[in-house]
Amino acid sequence: MTLSGFTELYQNSSFAEQLANLLEKDASKVHIKGLTGSAPAVWGWCLKVKHKPVRVFILPDRETAAYFFNDLENLAGERDSDYEKRHVFLLPSSYKRPYESEETDNANVLLRAEVFNRLSSTQNNTFIVTHPEALSEKVITQSYIKQNTLNLKVSEAVSVDFIIDLLNEYDFERVDFVVEPGQFSIRGGIIDVFSYSNDYPYRIEIMGDEVSSLRSFDPANQLSIERLEKISILPDFSQIDKVEKRESFFEFIPKDSLIWIDDFKHAAQVLDINYEKASVIFGNLSQAIKHSEPEDLFLNAETFEQQLKGFRLISFGKKMPVHYDAELEYKTSPQPSFNKNFELLLGNLNENHALGIKNLIFSDNSKQLERIESTLEIISEKQPGLAKALFDPLIPGFHEGYIDYELKLACYTDHQIFERYHRFQLRDKFPGKQAMTLKELYSLKAGDYVTHINHGIGIFRGLEKIMINGREQEAIRLEYKEHDLLYVSIHGLHRISRYVSKDGTPPALHRLGSQAWNNLKNKTKQKVKDIARDLIALYAKRKAQTGHAFMPDTYLQNELEASFIYEDTPDQVKATIDVKADMENEAPMDRLICGDVGFGKTEIAIRADFKAVTDSKQVAILVPTTILALQHYKTFSERLKDFPCKIDYINRFKSAKEKKETLDDVAKGKIDILIGTHRLLSKDVKFKDLGLLIVDEEQKFG
Repeated sequence: MTLSGFTELYQNSSFAEQLANLLEKDASKVHIKGLTGSAPAVWGWCLKVKHKPVRVFILPDRETAAYFFNDLENLAGERDSDYEKRHVFLLPSSYKRPYESEETDNANVLLRAEVFNRLSSTQNNTFIVTHPEALSEKVITQSYIKQNTLNLKVSEAVSVDFIIDLLNEYDFERVDFVVEPGQFSIRGGIIDVFSYSNDYPYRIEIMGDEVSSLRSFDPANQLSIERLEKISILPDFSQIDKVEKRESFFEFIPKDSLIWIDDFKHAAQVLDINYEKASVIFGNLSQAIKHSEPEDLFLNAETFEQQLKGFRLISFGKKMPVHYDAELEYKTSPQPSFNKNFELLLGNLNENHALGIKNLIFSDNSKQLERIESTLEIISEKQPGLAKALFDPLIPGFHEGYIDYELKLACYTDHQIFERYHRFQLRDKFPGKQAMTLKELYSLKAGDYVTHINHGIGIFRGLEKIMINGREQEAIRLEYKEHDLLYVSIHGLHRISRYVSKDGTPPALHRLGSQAWNNLKNKTKQKVKDIARDLIALYAKRKAQTGHAFMPDTYLQNELEASFIYEDTPDQVKATIDVKADMENEAPMDRLICGDVGFGKTEIAIRADFKAVTDSKQVAILVPTTILALQHYKTFSERLKDFPCKIDYINRFKSAKEKKETLDDVAKGKIDILIGTHRLLSKDVKFKDLGLLIVDEEQKFG
């Protein structure tokens, strides 16, 4: 079964038709009993309603809303979609404390701006997930958004001064290079603007008093991404003191919107708590400054309940204290707990199959689904009483599994099967590495040393306006030896980097036009070639030797990897595959795993260790310090406690007697994994059958 086939089952079901008919009436109220797990999100996406209205989902808190949002994203296939192509949006709270603008969460401000921009421009088939804290904030009106949105299109008559004045009125900050929303820069007739609610900044080119081109561009390298015919620039609407008139979110959305709510009573309580908190803070504010009253900025429970009466509404949690037009029951139950017991899982899948219930296992990771299938297949072969598991793997995953007795579907999630922590994922609006690269250039001060890839080391002397082809543009001024000057266009930023030396001593400047820099680059290239030649010779000898080829993964290996409590990062998945491929090859493995602290290198080592142990080989782990040896011993022991594997360590804290016992056990093959410092390299340390050596912090061994 495919994901589209899965959603079609719900869309074409008799329950969907019955529910849609009940919602034909304006302001109709329906309560659905029995929805568990991610079933509310599935129905929220699959229910077809005439005219495709705005659908608002109110969840109890931010975390639950984020998981629900991810479920809808996965069903819509929009996890990596650009803003223009999205239908599913998250409306979070924009601040941490009322009346304190410095407590505003900028990431949430952007997500809120996306919602308001979409609702102001187009409303059909829009899904908005939110929670009571976000709804407690009153929002700007649609008329205010339209009045304070700058719309531009190619060939439109507009002056540079007009755009600058408007951006200043919007409180945009003028900078040399835009790196985050709310900033703009001017270079002659080119204006770069980073609008709120857009993934990338815009580059507006003005010829005379006319827009000649509009483009989005990458702030990291200043290169264009896409040519555009029209753009909209929105200010930061979260500045609550700057808007006189505000309205609740329910006054902002269309009257034919469909509201889904989990727990009305809880939502009302949160709204009243937030309103009371805002009232207390307002009472303590200085009277010298005029502030808006709490009722002008925040929504209370009484108004919330009154406004909901005007909308069509579906309640899928606790029953609301309002009149219902109908109450429906949909039979589901939460996913059973298997406690990582594959035999129990296999028995349950076979039982479902016998009852005519189709088994589906959802996961974000195709590799995880392969592990489950492989492990269940091995268990069914070893135990004749258990038939082969029958299930369809589906990507992507859900937050919580459930059994649907109406459509006879068992929708299980891989992370619940293995009791792994499942994290919600919110889109990164601005990739950190790219922003930091430009911020580093932006933070350069006059006198800093920089390196130009074509001209060598110079001194940054700031920005200067110069005439290029009759037009004034801003360029970077670099000074070289003998006061030679080089002007670099901002389009050539990717050719410049900050000069960094290991000891902080100032470098010698290069002279423009000389061959010194090119000679240095050529000499460096030759050195690299020499090193590469030596490495090739070394690895050719290694390749010619024959080592032990480890057998393919067993079901125990699959079970170990699947039991990892976190989701593998893409780099972890690739590193695991590469390491195991090396181990299954006859050529001796020599692989470097490199990564920052906390990025999961130890987990890769544990998987490689266990693969060696399941092939009856011993493993030695060499570490630089005594403390690290003990830490690794505890980590490996905890991770492998449910598997047939004996681990020990050797360091100076052990007594002579304990060391002798450990070394005797190693020589007899009773210890599978031995962890230690350079003591492992002593002549008296003898392994019965060593198959893998892991060196941690290799650079510290000299």
